[in-house]
Amino acid sequence: MLNRRMLLIGCSGVGLVAGLRWLSSGDVEAAATFEIQKTEAEWRRELTKPQFEVLRLHRTEIPGSSPLLHEKRAGVFECAGCDQPLFSSATKYNSRTGWPSFWQPLPNAIGTSTDHFMLLARTEVHCRRCGGHLGHVFEDGPPPTGLRYCINGVALKFVPAAA
Repeated sequence: MLNRRMLLIGCSGVGLVAGLRWLSSGDVEAAATFEIQKTEAEWRRELTKPQFEVLRLHRTEIPGSSPLLHEKRAGVFECAGCDQPLFSSATKYNSRTGWPSFWQPLPNAIGTSTDHFMLLARTEVHCRRCGGHLGHVFEDGPPPTGLRYCINGVALKFVPAAA
């Protein structure tokens, strides 16, 4: 017999499943669209555990934990997964967020997709070549773009400019 309590429990369950499905969805590009294709096992062999968790599982490093946060030399920040040049040190700035931040990526370096966190849509930033999750872009950055590319340092490697 269907009573009010059973109806509410059923509707709540359907709502929860639909909400979780919506939260995990997004405009994420299919893996086949990336130039570099590797199995999960290959990525796990090639990346450190923290790199794998950020680049492949879309996790976030602890704020303030990356040595790249304080990197001030001239050079290029590349994808830790595939060596794709992503950001010039000339566009790096101190956003005081605890993650390396840039106001502009290099041309044709990144891609974006939409993810949902606590019911808020955010723009996720990923490497154009391997699809590795880098971080997010927000519209609270400095001139000239007004953008803040908030990037996990573990997803990057720094290559100093030649002397």
